[in-house]
Amino acid sequence: MTTSPADPPEGVGRSGRGLRLLAVTACPTGIAHTYMAAEKLSQAAESLGHVMKVETQGSIGAENVLSDNDVKEADGIIVAADKDVDPARFVGKRLLVVGVAEGIRHPEELIERVRSAPVYGGSGDASGGGTGAPTARSGGSGGGKERSLAYKALMNGVSYMIPFVVVGGLLLALSLAVGGEPTPKGLVIPEGSFWAHVNDIGTIGFQLMVPILSGYIAYAIGDRPALVPGMIGGWIANTGELYDSKAGAGFIGAIVTGFLAGYLVMWIKKVRVPRFVRPIMPIIVIPIVATAALGLFFIYVLGKPIAWVFTHLTDWLSGMTGTSAIALGAVLGLMIAFDMGGPVNKTAFLFGAGLIASGNQTVMGMCAAAIPVMPLGQGLATLIRRRLYSEQERETGMAALFMGLFGISEGAIPFAAARPAQVIPANMLGGAVAGAVAGMAGGTDAVPHGGPIVAVLGAVGGVPMFFVAVAVGSVVTALATVALVNVSDRGKGGAAGARVAAAPEPVLAGVGAAVAPVPPTTGATGATAATAAMAEAGAMVAGAGAMADGTGASPAGAGATSAGVSSAGAASAEEPVVLSGHLTRETVRVRLAATEKEAAIREMAELAARSGKVTDVEELVRVALAREAQGTTGLGEEIAIPHAKTDAVTAPVVGFARSAAGVDWDSLDGTRAKLVFMISVPEAAAGDEHLRILALLSRKLMDPDFRARLQGAPDESAVLRVLGEVG
Repeated sequence: MTTSPADPPEGVGRSGRGLRLLAVTACPTGIAHTYMAAEKLSQAAESLGHVMKVETQGSIGAENVLSDNDVKEADGIIVAADKDVDPARFVGKRLLVVGVAEGIRHPEELIERVRSAPVYGGSGDASGGGTGAPTARSGGSGGGKERSLAYKALMNGVSYMIPFVVVGGLLLALSLAVGGEPTPKGLVIPEGSFWAHVNDIGTIGFQLMVPILSGYIAYAIGDRPALVPGMIGGWIANTGELYDSKAGAGFIGAIVTGFLAGYLVMWIKKVRVPRFVRPIMPIIVIPIVATAALGLFFIYVLGKPIAWVFTHLTDWLSGMTGTSAIALGAVLGLMIAFDMGGPVNKTAFLFGAGLIASGNQTVMGMCAAAIPVMPLGQGLATLIRRRLYSEQERETGMAALFMGLFGISEGAIPFAAARPAQVIPANMLGGAVAGAVAGMAGGTDAVPHGGPIVAVLGAVGGVPMFFVAVAVGSVVTALATVALVNVSDRGKGGAAGARVAAAPEPVLAGVGAAVAPVPPTTGATGATAATAAMAEAGAMVAGAGAMADGTGASPAGAGATSAGVSSAGAASAEEPVVLSGHLTRETVRVRLAATEKEAAIREMAELAARSGKVTDVEELVRVALAREAQGTTGLGEEIAIPHAKTDAVTAPVVGFARSAAGVDWDSLDGTRAKLVFMISVPEAAAGDEHLRILALLSRKLMDPDFRARLQGAPDESAVLRVLGEVG
């Protein structure tokens, strides 16, 4: 139970032995670790004689939010999070920043360390900004390493960029599909028409996506003062005319300017200035100095090499026209796929487009085949191995497929920006294959545009082989991406798919194991999942079927009547309703036979099937195992909560089993799982009920006495009576 500094026990505070402490816990992809860390910190504080209030920032939003008075009275603040938590409100307080796993594993140690943690916002290293990384480094936390900060900053930029890519790309594709007309200059929409205005709006979205990427990378590193230099730097990077280049630096240039802006702002923040200047530093001095310095640096220093690359690549390609068509096609495909709008891509595209007027349409045919391969391949990858991607990445993949059909290669940029080491080589391989096949077939393209749309509109010669080239290249890209991402994730301990992608808060791979990606709830009020504070008070709001069941009374809604039915017949009427009737006597087993994780999940799925709510056991097992591949659901303290969101179940069902020897579940603390809960919900219930059940279980299971009684319950009825305390 968390307590608030607003109502402390007598004798606690600066004048007493105990401390007033605050904490913020957050995990980017789920809910269980957020609440586990909160409970562990609260319990440790209570046992040490301190008072602690914990704000949780889970998938259902911030709860138990720290007030200004809380911060004012606090002696120290612990941030245990694997995503960015804005530290601006903690200026002048001792602040310790660590990963969420540290809050679960070592809560007592963190409470001891925060007593001597540096004061945030003062002089020296503690006066960092942005994500709190300087505090984490100076405090010696496990969660504030430079690599982690850079990764989170990149993901932050990608997540904000995605809506601009999708909206801009789809509007461009729609306007070209409906209003475009093939001409010698490409697909042209009649000026002043309705579809021309739609195209203009889409173009604005594309113009903004690169500055947005740069700006929010910078923001994640240097906080608000870095946003303006990051965005303006990204715009400069994407506008080649400013540094005498026919093509801008594209998304790669935006990544460079984003990091430069963020770290430049962090450095400026450390400069000692007179006291009277400090109030205007973040809103005037830092943005102006950083923006001017970064912009001029890019124009006069970085821009020259970009222009040089563009010029010399064009000259090099001109010398290749007499070589093998297959080799030329492969080279053009590699270049088209490399930076999707940057100088290398534009060099190949303009080279092919420039030869159309001279009567050589085969070079543009090679480029046209490679142009759609990146978005089509990345979209296909999200369909081939869905478990490797978050829900939002899969949605972005569908949009990328659509953009690829219309030759909009930028649809693959979010994937390349998020996983450059895996996606860019896969894109280049597929682009090279597509270009080589098109070169071998001798296909032509009479307009400076690419993708299947130009073939449909009659601008391509050798249509069948053109489609073969596009299809083969896309499949190669998809398979190469899946293979490279699999290899990368195995090297990182299997944290595949732990990303944020489309909400403002990115989906990231956190410290330790990841928790299941959960779609954000919609709306700001009653449609959200149950809040932890209400759960502690004995009430729970649960989506459309809102109910209060903190007393253990039967809720109004489906499933309540089945709570007390056993496999042998009607059970005792005294057995409580557990988790709104989702966990019943049929789904309880006091002895789990399996000794391995996969076998245990299969046994739990078969146990859930006894409820009559499972239509496909094999599919349920497959989804649960796919979830485990993204990151372990072993939470530590001998607990595992595997879960699956699938329409293989007709209604939410929760199973529970005990293992005497324990199952190796790759738990955070290395313990073997002896208490195993399996949550299975239909896709439609994933947003509310899934989160509600996880929140209830993860909080209650942090009580050692509760776990001991659950371990010692002799039979199913006794187990149900103990679990009845959950709600």
